[in-house]
Amino acid sequence: MKIVIFGGTTEGRELSGLLSEAGASVTVCVATEYGEEEQGSVPGVAIRTGPLSAAEKQALLCDAALCVDATHPYARHVSESVKTACEAANVEYIRLLRPACKAGDALVFNSAPEAAAWLKDREGRVLLTTGAKELSACADLDPERLIPRVLPSHEALNACEALGIPHRNIIAMQGPFSTELNIALIRQYAVRYIVSKDGGGPGGFPEKVQAAKETGVQLLVLRRPAENGLGFDEVLNLCKTRIRVANKEL
Repeated sequence: MKIVIFGGTTEGRELSGLLSEAGASVTVCVATEYGEEEQGSVPGVAIRTGPLSAAEKQALLCDAALCVDATHPYARHVSESVKTACEAANVEYIRLLRPACKAGDALVFNSAPEAAAWLKDREGRVLLTTGAKELSACADLDPERLIPRVLPSHEALNACEALGIPHRNIIAMQGPFSTELNIALIRQYAVRYIVSKDGGGPGGFPEKVQAAKETGVQLLVLRRPAENGLGFDEVLNLCKTRIRVANKEL
């Protein structure tokens, strides 16, 4: 039984190994070489790296029994394209949801440009933890104010340089980060604001909330897209049930 997982997340990596152990033939799709590196080598799990067109997604799914969408909570456009491909290939689609976290006294914005507009009228350094793809939203802010924390990749560094952000302001590190490290960076760079997505527990969001609380900085959170799906244990149990049924039919 073949199961396709669109991953790049902690949950996707964990699920792929458990489903392989349960007897499925698993293919994990990741968008970048960084995602492939994080996925690592797992027995019984094949990796497909790089962006896929709609036709390529459909072709990959044509012989699959089901598909698990374990992409990031904010990658809504990716989820929509995966769901469309599943419908075209007549393959069961399952969305794996990452639980949201309490944001404390955070201000919530509908988009990165909306958060940037709010920051434009205020002074103080901004720790940007939303990822390199969201940096362009801050194009109208003074680059000296911006402290982007991004993945240590050429793409991320190029995005920082495109905005004219000084190299001394760029934090190129792989998370998630502890509360203590968040606090240390806030103090090191004299940060007054943090911009974040609610990446849930696996994304280190609770640690950002706690760090903001302990240092008194203002946390700005980009609102999560609304969606329906199942939790990790529900997805795992459902997939295992499908695997058992398929094995009995052989």
